[in-house]
Amino acid sequence: MNKICQLFNIQYPIVQAGMIWCSGWELASAVSNAGGLGLIGSGSMTPEILTTHIKKCKLATIKPFGVNIPLIFSYTEDFIKIVIEEKVKIVFTSAGNPAKWTNILKENGVTVVHVVANTKSAKKCEEAGVDAIVAEGFEAGGHNGKEETTTLVLIPMIKEIVSIPVIAAGGIGNGRTMLGAMALGADGVQIGSRFVASVESSAHQNFKNKIIEVKDGDTLLTLKKLVPVRLIKNKFFFEVEQKQNEGASTQELSELLGRGRAKMGMFEGNEDEGEMEIGQISGMIHEIKPAAIIVKEIIDDYLKLKNEFLQSSDQF
Repeated sequence: MNKICQLFNIQYPIVQAGMIWCSGWELASAVSNAGGLGLIGSGSMTPEILTTHIKKCKLATIKPFGVNIPLIFSYTEDFIKIVIEEKVKIVFTSAGNPAKWTNILKENGVTVVHVVANTKSAKKCEEAGVDAIVAEGFEAGGHNGKEETTTLVLIPMIKEIVSIPVIAAGGIGNGRTMLGAMALGADGVQIGSRFVASVESSAHQNFKNKIIEVKDGDTLLTLKKLVPVRLIKNKFFFEVEQKQNEGASTQELSELLGRGRAKMGMFEGNEDEGEMEIGQISGMIHEIKPAAIIVKEIIDDYLKLKNEFLQSSDQF
């Protein structure tokens, strides 16, 4: 049995990323019901809102689901307490040191996965006792690694130095890219951008429509002086680029970013002034579909291509 399917007790080794403003209980439950692992993205929530989403997700699915918790947020301790109290069995942590919380979570029966973008962090995760790692390449949307290592390179590098399961992320959104990640040694895949453009995603319709218009080159990594983030090129993006080219300080960039730019773009649908985080795979997303259809299409395509590859490999 596949290691990720076994770890999470799911049908397919597909994890829906816990994305801020886009992945509430509706999306998480829909992906879980379709055979993958749905994650509630807590990064844009208050403790009260997270509790509500967890309770609603429990009512919407009997399948396993999890919560993504960014460890640098002010509510981290509250969120840890909530998932333990609500008996959430799977937690993905990101943007911080997993050592502080992993043991506490595991002592309470929680399976812990941490997101990394380099080999050094991957090794620290294994030492901290996490159950699996998400290795996120440069192609991914949202906050990204400063190393700018692509998924193609990152997955085999991390597989070489850790013994725990590795979930590939970044640039994966269909069966072909999933097959590529698995061929690199990944035990499963985490998919974000493709699920943003789903019916159940809590992203604003304007943002979803913008995603299916994106072509190659329409996203770029920016704000490298703060925390690198991949954005759709819009008015706000070019304002950031101009400030950076003028030598703006981190304080000036923080002021430009302000509070609520991500909410403005992704949740409220302001296409000009908002921050629209999405991955390079968006150039291959052409339609907004229900999450269950997305999962089915990815798996069907993956299995078909895998079979074709195995048949053609006989010719070598």
